[in-house]
Amino acid sequence: MSHQSCFRDLFRTAAAVAVFLGLFSASARADWQDDIGTFRIGVVAEPGAGNSVPGLSVLTKAYSMALGMKVEFLVAPDYATLIEAQTAGRVEYAIYSALAYAAAAERCDCIEPLAAPTDSDGAIGFRSILVTRDGKVPSLQAMGSHRIAVGAPGSIAGWLLPLAELASQLPSVPGEGQILEHAPSASAAETMLIEGKVDAVFGWSPSGEDNLEALTAGTVARLREAGVAEGSLQVVWKSGLLRYGPHAVMKTLDPEAKRRLGVFLTNLKQQTPETYDLLEPRHSGGFVAVKHSDYTVAAKLLGRISRNGDEGENDKPEP
Repeated sequence: MSHQSCFRDLFRTAAAVAVFLGLFSASARADWQDDIGTFRIGVVAEPGAGNSVPGLSVLTKAYSMALGMKVEFLVAPDYATLIEAQTAGRVEYAIYSALAYAAAAERCDCIEPLAAPTDSDGAIGFRSILVTRDGKVPSLQAMGSHRIAVGAPGSIAGWLLPLAELASQLPSVPGEGQILEHAPSASAAETMLIEGKVDAVFGWSPSGEDNLEALTAGTVARLREAGVAEGSLQVVWKSGLLRYGPHAVMKTLDPEAKRRLGVFLTNLKQQTPETYDLLEPRHSGGFVAVKHSDYTVAAKLLGRISRNGDEGENDKPEP
């Protein structure tokens, strides 16, 4: 047999194998799509929006193209309903706040986070911080002899997160005239510091990887804007990072579906910014991949809320 004939036979064999593998791969992809039938995505409606979501038809088409299959959205009135739907297997994919994801993961070890949004300044979440002025509160240990402004009982950064992480160091919940002064809002707490009515305030700071602080927002930035000299402000303490809420899928979802969704989300900001803005109107920096361990602080915070019966802002990912 000539060398030319050998090469022809080898080429034909390789081509036949390639065709077989391609058909096998296509069949495997079709299997998971056929098994699911319709891919169901759960979201929570904005307050007062009923069961409508802005741009729902655009989002449905975008997810359908990414997965190569029919997609439907379930619009839930609240996170409790959404958690019930996903843990019961009625939706394959859900968009959560950090606390809602922690609650869902605690209820059922059947979901995993896929991706979460970031801010344009690099922030991936926020921390609670204790801010003092002119060094009046030099350390946490010195808190007992100073007046501290804290947020309303439902404030995450201003009350619940410090309570969760500093339970052994914070004074007990105060009454009138004691060490801690509850303020009705973050701005009211900041005003108390500005006017000298307190020596420190629990606030918040957007944060990125490696504790990198984003200075375009947060308590320190707001105090600067109010006229307080930056050099007079000191951050006495920072909590762990509370990540922005994730998009989570069922662990049993086919790996190819997870891969497609991950590629879709992490490239969406660059490829289709208009669709990204519909999907994620709060955080404009794009999606990044996340894992369950990124929500350790959220789980700790949820545990504190559950033990105390506090009504935390479970429906909001913001401080």
